[in-house]
Amino acid sequence: MPQNFRLRFNGAPAARQMRQGAARGLYLAAEHVLAGSNDVVPLDEAELQRSGTASVDEASLTGMVSYDTPYAVVQHERLDFRHAPGRTAKFLENTLNASRQEVAAIIAAEVRRAMR
Repeated sequence: MPQNFRLRFNGAPAARQMRQGAARGLYLAAEHVLAGSNDVVPLDEAELQRSGTASVDEASLTGMVSYDTPYAVVQHERLDFRHAPGRTAKFLENTLNASRQEVAAIIAAEVRRAMR
């Protein structure tokens, strides 16, 4: 015999937890990309490497990795520069492209963790 039941779902706290998990995942993923990028960033007495930062805009859920020296863009884009072994131009772009699966997994894991 069918039974009736009533279910009350309050989605606002769940949505809030999911956004918090996504923001945390984005931050951890950005840190992951920054660490990988720092392994191949051109060395210049490490000023460029030290200028790297990872951050998240929680309002738009946008993760960012950047380097802040006057020559960071030039070092990133100029393919004709010679670098120390293991160091390369496109250090940020290549690292992000190579770690897309890890980035997605980090974000997904934090969203899952937040929803427990």
